[in-house]
Amino acid sequence: MNREEIKKAILKNKAVAVVRMKDPANLVKVIEALMNGGVTGIELTMTIPNALEAIKTASQVFGDKILLGVGSVTNSKMAFNAIDAGAEFVVCPIYKPQVVDDVLGRDKVVIPGCFTPSEIQNAYEQGADFVKVFPADNLGMSFIKSVKAPLPHLNLIPTGGVTIDNAIDWINHGACAVGIGSALVDNKAIENGDFGLLTEKAKKLCSNLGLNQE
Repeated sequence: MNREEIKKAILKNKAVAVVRMKDPANLVKVIEALMNGGVTGIELTMTIPNALEAIKTASQVFGDKILLGVGSVTNSKMAFNAIDAGAEFVVCPIYKPQVVDDVLGRDKVVIPGCFTPSEIQNAYEQGADFVKVFPADNLGMSFIKSVKAPLPHLNLIPTGGVTIDNAIDWINHGACAVGIGSALVDNKAIENGDFGLLTEKAKKLCSNLGLNQE
């Protein structure tokens, strides 16, 4: 996919599942469960053991059935390796201009993490299609609304503090999409092999966001 196609897919999906796993053995089952519930935006973090292999596996197994991205990226080498493994978008917990430039150079979407209005605007001016507001729970929904008032052109994706029930509230406060981790990707359920619970959580999230279930 090219950058414009990826951007449109993120805006359509409205939610990106942030997958952090101590053991990637059940990765395929986790993604399958989320996909069955309607969540197809999948961010695999670089904190997963053998993360690049996990990305490669997900890309090979699911192909264009999901929108695959990589998270917790802090330098360009990590970004390049993840893109080569199959990641279509790159998410960073911080704002590093070099990473933004390098990912855009590969015609992929980059989502740098920012905390202040100045950081957010600088990332936008550099070309970032989206900005990850992180950690969003420290700032609150009102922050999104307040920043968007004078800067309505920004595409903000809050991550941290997003739940299945409040995801729509973040959207209603001006977010274009949300990043949702443990509230959706329940590690205890994964450890217990209860992948059906992940599907149910994903279905509820999609319903709350007003996304059509096929």
